[in-house]
Amino acid sequence: MQVRLTIVISLPVPNRFAEIEGAVRSFQWRPEVQVAEIISPQRLAPYSMALEADVVPRGDEALAFGRLVILYNPDGDDIWGGTTRFVSYGQAEVEFEMAADPMLADVAWSWLLDSLRHAGADHRAASGTVTAMTSRSFGKLDTPQRAEIEMRCSWTAASDDTYSPHIAAWQDFLCQLAGLEPLVEGVTSLGRRSWSSQ
Repeated sequence: MQVRLTIVISLPVPNRFAEIEGAVRSFQWRPEVQVAEIISPQRLAPYSMALEADVVPRGDEALAFGRLVILYNPDGDDIWGGTTRFVSYGQAEVEFEMAADPMLADVAWSWLLDSLRHAGADHRAASGTVTAMTSRSFGKLDTPQRAEIEMRCSWTAASDDTYSPHIAAWQDFLCQLAGLEPLVEGVTSLGRRSWSSQ
């Protein structure tokens, strides 16, 4: 009879990734942002951690939802252009007219870039997609029309000196999706209930 042994080797966590974990776990979140650490993908980078968040400014109604995956490769990644990549997903319900506005994608993308800039998150190789979805009911279905916006984006930390600004930028971006006023000075919230591209 053959006995097969499986040996699991635990590699030490690099100091830089330990700094990332420390920055995330010590970050002071806004009271409206409810955050939990979740299982991170294992095949995208040697080291990773993931968060999910709901923006709940009042009652139990979440106005926006998001996930953030932080990928770290100590050897760097040519595609990322660095060692640390932030990958984000954000979703929020918006006014029906807002979803139909052709400027929505540009404005949503500007929310991310403004949040990164005003948080002082030095970054490179930012990319993403914005999707607007609408839903209408017909016939006997008596439900209100709905519209949602989804944004998938990622960026690379241009420096390994500090990671907290990137976490702050992600929080502010989610709050922008939810229509909340940002805490970062200089970022203007367009709101979700009164929309104009003019």
